[in-house]
Amino acid sequence: MAEQKQNIVEIRHLYKSYHRGSLAVPVLFDITFDIVAGEFLALMGPSGSGKTTLLNLLAGIDKADEGSIRVGDLDITTFSETELAHWRANHVGFIFQFYNLIPVLKAIENVELPLHLTSLSKRERREHAEMALRMVGLDHRMDHYPQELSGGEQQRVAIARAIVTDPTILVADEPTGDLDRVSAEEILAMMERLNTEMGKTIIMVTHDPRAAQRAKILRHLDKGYLTDDDSQNPL
Repeated sequence: MAEQKQNIVEIRHLYKSYHRGSLAVPVLFDITFDIVAGEFLALMGPSGSGKTTLLNLLAGIDKADEGSIRVGDLDITTFSETELAHWRANHVGFIFQFYNLIPVLKAIENVELPLHLTSLSKRERREHAEMALRMVGLDHRMDHYPQELSGGEQQRVAIARAIVTDPTILVADEPTGDLDRVSAEEILAMMERLNTEMGKTIIMVTHDPRAAQRAKILRHLDKGYLTDDDSQNPL
């Protein structure tokens, strides 16, 4: 009998609103679901459905109004802002649509950035960053600045930066949204390898059905509601 994987994320009765003056604007309503360790989950839905808000809550960037989010054995909804910042640094890797690389830093220096929040020595930080760049096939470009790299290469640097701390979860917000089709396919194939070969848990927001098809599980949000049960990707 195959070993049953454990949940790495458990979300229960999550609500979130934003405030514009005295007006509360509801964004998420009673969201409840689990994410299994080693899963590759795609969140889809129209603009304004709450996808990015949910991703930000899972990543500890924002805080819920009600409900709980357990990652591992920790309920991050109980954390202070300082505790959340420390938790993010140790447990979350971020992949953004527009890369968010620092232009004045070389590729390897961008990858090293999250490691400055750790106790690693300068030599250890460099070794970890070099390894991460090798994993994304860019060790030969480590001394180049972002403007010297293509869009696909910049996103690969961003992925190396996301995985360099060996995070518990990777969160990706439209990771192929600024790329041409060929570069997008390369990035998605790389994310698949991170999931299948390294066992990384990936939570991806996307509008692109082709990107979503790379995930193992699809979930849909509409107007702040989860509109389906566990949906196995047919591919």
